[in-house]
Amino acid sequence: MERRSPALDPRACHRALAARDARFDGVFFVGVSTTGIYCRPICPARTPGADRCTYFAHAAEAERAGFRACFRCRPELAPGAASVDARPRLVAAALDAIARGAMTEGGVEPLARKLGVTSRHLRRTIEAELGVTPIELETTRRLGLAKQLLTDTPLPLAQIAFASGFGSVRRFNDAFLARFARKPSEMRRAVARPMQTEGELVLRLDTRAPFAWEPLLAFVAPRAVPGVERVIDGAYERAVAVRGAEGWLRVRPMPGRTALSLALSASLAAHAARLARAVRDLFDLDAHPDRVAAALGADRTLTPLVKARPGLRVPGAIDPFEVAVRAVLAQQVSVAAATTLVGRVAQRFGRPITTGLPGLDRAFPDAAVLAEVSAENIAAIGLPGGRARGLAALSRAVARGAIDLSGTTPPREVVAQLVALPGIGPFTAEVIAMRALRDADAFPAGDLVLARRLGKRALERADAWRPYRAYAALHLWTDEGAKR
Repeated sequence: MERRSPALDPRACHRALAARDARFDGVFFVGVSTTGIYCRPICPARTPGADRCTYFAHAAEAERAGFRACFRCRPELAPGAASVDARPRLVAAALDAIARGAMTEGGVEPLARKLGVTSRHLRRTIEAELGVTPIELETTRRLGLAKQLLTDTPLPLAQIAFASGFGSVRRFNDAFLARFARKPSEMRRAVARPMQTEGELVLRLDTRAPFAWEPLLAFVAPRAVPGVERVIDGAYERAVAVRGAEGWLRVRPMPGRTALSLALSASLAAHAARLARAVRDLFDLDAHPDRVAAALGADRTLTPLVKARPGLRVPGAIDPFEVAVRAVLAQQVSVAAATTLVGRVAQRFGRPITTGLPGLDRAFPDAAVLAEVSAENIAAIGLPGGRARGLAALSRAVARGAIDLSGTTPPREVVAQLVALPGIGPFTAEVIAMRALRDADAFPAGDLVLARRLGKRALERADAWRPYRAYAALHLWTDEGAKR
């Protein structure tokens, strides 16, 4: 059990552990030799001596070394790595894809093809960088989700097995027993699950403090697609249609925690992992607010904004294509006008679904659906011809795989592909990069607010804010909105 991630300084890690420093939550995990348990640095348990601690950058590393996950701090809930975190591109893309369930149905081979490499090269690269294999990362992800569902929901064990990506209950039971030294049924009996409302599941999504929920919700609310999503009573709600299942989700802050509560209709239980990942993206829950503040807080323009809204996040997307469509429709119109137009797209080309929540009854059309619609029919919702042709071109490119909005392709490559399409300029491409591609360094320099606040040399000025220029843009937009 002596292997430790070479990039981690044991002395610095132990200081963070002793202080229960939340800034390091998800940055490392600590294995304790005398207990065989690994924890988050925020674990409330008594701090072990430095000589008993081994530090790991990933939960899968700790598990490979023979440690079992702590039942108090629950490592499966730790925030993940943000897209800006330093990693070789291939490893970062693979980690992101695995976190989104890319290996659930096909294993390593399809993932490697998606990333444009051989499966052998992918295995060797990940193991050289992280010390674990793709299969070990996937097993940790599945078992972490299963442990959360066992702890937090009343789902039957068989349903948990399949929702976590296991092909059979027997394989689930065997893997769970091997990893946690107890059967799933034994864990279910041992934990006191929180009360759940009948017909829904509630999952906890942790993030790093500080977390500026109200400004984030204020940004999302006026941009919510009518019939698809809304902000109501301090919560975000959305209609969901995924792989034949229909239902709803609701997100609100958890009292007393730096975390969000994700409620799902029971009809979506099989897709809990996918939807939890999408909500993490939408609300940027894997960000490192301390690093953002350090990068932006020294600038004379941004200093008061960062202090006024600590932990401001860059909203991502539940559906990257939906956000890309909105970015095209939002060119040269107000936020309200863009919301009207995107609502018309949902009503005209989306399909009705049954969610159980009045007013949320549409599934936004995917790229394959819009690719079959002519530019003339798109223009009929009230668009200029050029913008309609741009939206049609975007839909066709995404539908045939020429443009990848999944986050696997480097954002700068996607931006170059986007501006090559008719009707899509650099500003729109950068907005898509900010939200759909989760590019923390995207910067829509052509925006009127940014130009007014930063002057003609906005791009030059923003160079000092790398790699967090998207956060700078959000601070400036949010401040401008607060002044109105």
